[in-house]
Amino acid sequence: MIQVVHSFNLFLIGCSALLLLSVLASQASGVVGIPSLVFFIGIGMLAGSDGPGGFYFNDPHLTQAIGIIALILILFSGGLDTSWPRVRPVLKSAFALATLGLVITSGLVAAFAVQMLHFTWIEGMLLGAIVSSTDAAAVFAVLEGKKIGGTHSPIKPLLELESGSNDSMAAFLTVGMIHILDGHPTSGLSLTLHFLQQMTVGLFVGMAIGKLATEVVNRVQLESEGIYPVITTSMVMLSYGVSEVLGGNGFLTVYVVGIVMGNSRVLLHKRSLMLFHDGLGWLMQIAMFLTLGLLVFPRNLLPIAPVATGLAVFLILIARPLGVFLALLGSRLHFREKVVISWAGLRGAAPIVLATYPLLARIPKAQIIFDLVFFIVLTSVVIQGTTIPYLGKWMSKQRQARLKAEALIAPAS
Repeated sequence: MIQVVHSFNLFLIGCSALLLLSVLASQASGVVGIPSLVFFIGIGMLAGSDGPGGFYFNDPHLTQAIGIIALILILFSGGLDTSWPRVRPVLKSAFALATLGLVITSGLVAAFAVQMLHFTWIEGMLLGAIVSSTDAAAVFAVLEGKKIGGTHSPIKPLLELESGSNDSMAAFLTVGMIHILDGHPTSGLSLTLHFLQQMTVGLFVGMAIGKLATEVVNRVQLESEGIYPVITTSMVMLSYGVSEVLGGNGFLTVYVVGIVMGNSRVLLHKRSLMLFHDGLGWLMQIAMFLTLGLLVFPRNLLPIAPVATGLAVFLILIARPLGVFLALLGSRLHFREKVVISWAGLRGAAPIVLATYPLLARIPKAQIIFDLVFFIVLTSVVIQGTTIPYLGKWMSKQRQARLKAEALIAPAS
């Protein structure tokens, strides 16, 4: 009994040390210009079995569970902080990016995997579906407090709305490809109908529970204001579970719940709720990235580094931009704005969490898919995450120059 208590105390000390190191690293990230997410993963890798920490962790089931719970709370926090009047003008473009853009990017990644990795087309589409979604946790973290493209630019709300909504599409495609690889024949029509069902049910469940949660917070009189976050957290978990049971997409549901609650005309204790869920969202980000860092074995990344680097460069420079430009054909966005949107499509924890699905399903090549995804995520966050602020400044200068030119031309005309 004493030994068990002693081991538990050591476990608490270890967890506390990792969390404190992660918080300090997030502060240092602003100084050195590297996104804090890289530090979180790095600390997890250093604490793992291949690092000086020597902690052996190889549990995809637990990792997936932690990842799903974390994504639920992060998406809700992001939705709660989303201003509907600000994102409504870019709703059509965000939907196009989250669906058509993601499918195009997935197909291009699949073509690369078929040619360079000798994957089958279904295996390639599985890899493409996993890595093609931009990650809400990464995008929210990197864009927080930054003005990308100027005060009235549609870029930041578009990126936030896309990243908050395309996880559902990526999860749908991932599960669909695993279903096919598992030997279950599936037609294009059945996949389309299933997608429509998931999105429709997810949307309506999110709207319904969002309104219900708002009413509960506004009408229930509790002794302590600190109990209200317990209500919202439980309602968020409830919404995900109900949506999944009814055949909807839980990730879309929780994001919609957050948007509905955050944009309600009256929401009591709104500020305290937003502060609580923002802190909880950061805690979930840290826990998720630390766990993912522990799960990966760095020695497995070295043999695939050359091809993984090639795939990451292909995704960043070719697949993502083509997906963005084709999905946004006919939009009013300027060429430079589309370039910024293409570059700011960060990969993060969501692709790594989705990469645990093939591991648990024991799909052939599941381990190499996981290692490829992890390498791509690291590359994306390091390269794109560090350069987004500079790209945003460039975009702001270009926008100001264009506005001045239009102002000079207007009187003459």
